Amino acid sequence: MPEPLSPAFIEALREAVPADHIHLDSEHRTAYGHDETEDLSFPPDVVVRPRTTAEVAAVVRLCGQYRVPITPIGARTGLSGGALSVHCGVGLALDRMNTIVQIDERNLQVTVEPGVITQVLQEAVAAKQLYYAPDPSSRGSCTIGGNLAENAGGPRAVKYGVTRDFVLNLEVVLPSGEVIWTGANTLKNATGYDLTRLVVGSEGTLGIITKAVLRLIPLPRENRLMLVPFRDARKACEAVSAVFRAGITPSAMEFMERDAIDWTLKYVTDVTIAVPDDVQAHLLVEVDGNDPDALMKDCEAIMSVMEAHDCGEVLFAETTLEKDGLWRMRRRVGEAVKSNSVYKEEDTVVPRYELPRLLQGVKEIGARHGFRSVCYGHAGDGNLHVNIIKGALSDHSWEHELPKAIREIFELTVSLGGTISGEHGIGLVQRPYMDIAFNAVQLDLMRRIKQVFDPLGIMNPGKVLP
Repeated sequence: MPEPLSPAFIEALREAVPADHIHLDSEHRTAYGHDETEDLSFPPDVVVRPRTTAEVAAVVRLCGQYRVPITPIGARTGLSGGALSVHCGVGLALDRMNTIVQIDERNLQVTVEPGVITQVLQEAVAAKQLYYAPDPSSRGSCTIGGNLAENAGGPRAVKYGVTRDFVLNLEVVLPSGEVIWTGANTLKNATGYDLTRLVVGSEGTLGIITKAVLRLIPLPRENRLMLVPFRDARKACEAVSAVFRAGITPSAMEFMERDAIDWTLKYVTDVTIAVPDDVQAHLLVEVDGNDPDALMKDCEAIMSVMEAHDCGEVLFAETTLEKDGLWRMRRRVGEAVKSNSVYKEEDTVVPRYELPRLLQGVKEIGARHGFRSVCYGHAGDGNLHVNIIKGALSDHSWEHELPKAIREIFELTVSLGGTISGEHGIGLVQRPYMDIAFNAVQLDLMRRIKQVFDPLGIMNPGKVLP
């Protein structure tokens, strides 16, 4: 068991951060001790809610001085346990650092603090006809800091890229308490090692992000959205890469199995869609741009591809209300699955042409090990969320046998040219499987990088590296 925090350390914290933002009570510790990862709970010894970079730096220096683990915490929407204080210590909640510092319309950039909610940022820049494209399904509650820590993606990554692709520069508090900027506020930067891209996706194990300079693009003026049913889920997956080979890049292409749709429609009661009995999967396809005629041609070309893969009758969303309804259904699939059953969610990703083989393999592994799975995800970039349903599995099988099946799924994924996390990060729950994605040389190199940044091992220990 970790040693309890000393009175001297607590007193020093109160000198670094206003005392009313230091919480030792069980209510705060419990609230900041879980995220959306299954039913895991790891309350920190103390929750500290700084407001400034200087306060963050002071807390980090104290943690180094007293050898206290420190775990950065965002909105707690993560699905890999990255923000869980598995070694207790300080839970550094960054939700008070929630200012949009500057929207630079001249250079199409925005400077933000880590506690800014993703949708709040998107709406703020949209008011100026600008666009921040990364949009995780939890965008209404997740924060930019968490998105940066996990290199979050979302539906529109297929056209615009993931969080890392929109980062120009980061202000980071190092484990020593020193504050650095990782790069420059420029679109090009060939100067030295790329510390910016190294920090993004490092899950708070190398330092704590306190500001980010993000690039923006002009807001697309038009979009078209269609829901395409398929009688065969593999055919739906095959259609995905065929669309790109036809020369079209959708702004989103989402895959949903029949169960995912059915469960979500029961959960989201304000969306009504008729799903014929023989339909086994859907693709939700969006195109965007500024030329309505060009978008219509794209839709026609997509329709031609879909028809060649035995699709059913396509539903075109004609109004903003209809579009919002379809997107609301897609974004709440995860919640619907969670409300229906005990489950484990795996975040596999493969080259998009391999999606049919991945889906088939997941089902075959499930049949061998006696579990049912519900699959959905960002098909356009090969990202398949595999939700393993406990169902009739015994507690013993769930705890001791299922990890073997998960390892098989990840081994299949890597054999197809993919990897074990597309956008959820590694955190705590995927850590045991890192040897599938990396060999001993690669893991040793990562451990040495970690040692250079964090020689005391205080930064989010127990995450990422096995």
